[in-house]
Amino acid sequence: MDGDLKVLEGRIGYPFRDRQLLQMALTHRSFSAQHNERLEFIGDSLLNCAMALELYRRFPEINEGVMSRVRASLVCQDALHEVALRLGFPDYLRMGEGEIKSGGPHRPSILADSVEAVIGAIFMDADDFQVIQQVIGRLFSDTLAHVNPDKDGKDAKTQLQEYLQGRHMALPEYTVVAVRGAAHQQEFDVDCHIRKFDLHTSGTASSRRAAEQEAAGKALAHLEASETGQHKVGGSRKGHTGPKGKKKNG
Repeated sequence: MDGDLKVLEGRIGYPFRDRQLLQMALTHRSFSAQHNERLEFIGDSLLNCAMALELYRRFPEINEGVMSRVRASLVCQDALHEVALRLGFPDYLRMGEGEIKSGGPHRPSILADSVEAVIGAIFMDADDFQVIQQVIGRLFSDTLAHVNPDKDGKDAKTQLQEYLQGRHMALPEYTVVAVRGAAHQQEFDVDCHIRKFDLHTSGTASSRRAAEQEAAGKALAHLEASETGQHKVGGSRKGHTGPKGKKKNG
């Protein structure tokens, strides 16, 4: 088990002095009375604080309301679930047989909680908030790179969804085109397809969620530029149509 945990430490980017803390962070309450919920409580607070500081430093112009909305999107269950999958947490979680049979190791809520617990364990081991900031900065680097506070703290997928819904159009379809690399170092190629305009845009990132965000951002940029007459709507294929359904020439 120690050898396996050493591999996981490399993925996380932090070597534990007390590896039992990491083991506890990966222990579900169905497995033992010594489980990860107290560490999860600590990790949740640390994650919110670290993200708040990250946003404060990166975006000095945005107000408290926008920072709150951006932070909520960065630490949501989907984002934490993506981190857990990228690190290979399903292979390390300890839980009871009943929980395993019901799909516990792959349940988004359990995986998200385990990420918070590991953050809590790192702090208890290092006793240094700066270490937490560094680890979180690495684990969420892709997500942070796609933050656009100018859009009122909403991520690209949300913005694109609202754009299409406001015009009574079908939502985009996201497809994983390719996955490369080992489980803990994967790279995802995602296609975003908007049927109304036969528009395809692509995104590539170390998580599916981040790749979808990139593809959505490109699609939204095409649509908004088309509305203002800056250029034709189009992605990876010829003959794409603009918002009015007519081919554009420039």
